[in-house]
Amino acid sequence: MSGTDILRVNALKVHFDVGRAPGGGRKIVHAVDGVDFTVRRGSSFGIVGESGSGKSTIAQAIMRLVPITDGSVYLQEHQISGLEGQSLRDVRGKFQMVFQDPFSSLNPRKKARAAIREPLDLLDIGEARGRDGVAEDMLTAVGLHREAGRLFPHQFSGGQRQRLCIARALASRPELIVCDEPVSALDVAIQAQILNLLRQLQADMGLSYVFISHDLAVVQYICDDVAVMYLGEFVETAPAKSLFASAKHPYTWSLMSAALSPENERGTLAKRPLLGGEPPSPTAPPPGCRFAARCPFATDRCRAEKPALRGFGGGHKVACHYAGELEPPLPELKAA
Repeated sequence: MSGTDILRVNALKVHFDVGRAPGGGRKIVHAVDGVDFTVRRGSSFGIVGESGSGKSTIAQAIMRLVPITDGSVYLQEHQISGLEGQSLRDVRGKFQMVFQDPFSSLNPRKKARAAIREPLDLLDIGEARGRDGVAEDMLTAVGLHREAGRLFPHQFSGGQRQRLCIARALASRPELIVCDEPVSALDVAIQAQILNLLRQLQADMGLSYVFISHDLAVVQYICDDVAVMYLGEFVETAPAKSLFASAKHPYTWSLMSAALSPENERGTLAKRPLLGGEPPSPTAPPPGCRFAARCPFATDRCRAEKPALRGFGGGHKVACHYAGELEPPLPELKAA
């Protein structure tokens, strides 16, 4: 691992056995099917895609919340995919998670201060008598008053509850935070406040993020590098500026088209490349390109031969046989 990298994920697979298949054998969901990426220290790596693409499963695998079928996850020099028991607890404080729903992420019977200091107690970080002070410091770091520690979760608004969840994630002084759709349950105005808070905390504390989202505009705003995910695989990875300026995969074009602002879509609605059909079953992924059944450019080669991620310079990689040869259906495909 490079000295500038904090996280490295190699050939990660997460498969779930969901029972017997018709005709015998086992029914296996290919939730994540061999993804590779690194996160540079102090940067944000975004993973975007439709619901069911496997984004959240990657987040849970990094956090060791679901079993890893194959591959490895390294946090600095620690192969966290291979740690168990006390060895995992010893490094748990270095990576934390912010979940999607702040309403269900907090124990309604615990006051805010107790919720924030909980990871310190569980991981035995610092001296017990100083943990309330750490919790209050985290409250102020996320823009809440120290006195708010005396309140219960139901006494906060949705945005304030997500600030509490962020404060709890920060309490152990992690270097990596995995954010799984952290603003999708919030109003648009509150989303902007939380995103600005995350960027400020990153600058102040040197944090690194893995940022999961279905919202391209959010990813464009906060992420330095982006991976586009479809049915358990990455179909395009690139620095954010390169992706939004020059996306090359038809699936990425479709996501961007769906995210066009009202101003951009006037007069072009009929030309938008809306996706048809449904994704293939994750229990029986097709042999070729998994997007072929919904791609307007697919050929027999696409349906038979799996495309590899190919480099196009500057860290931009695309898994499409015809990447670089196709033109997007709209002249300017940019997220809102």
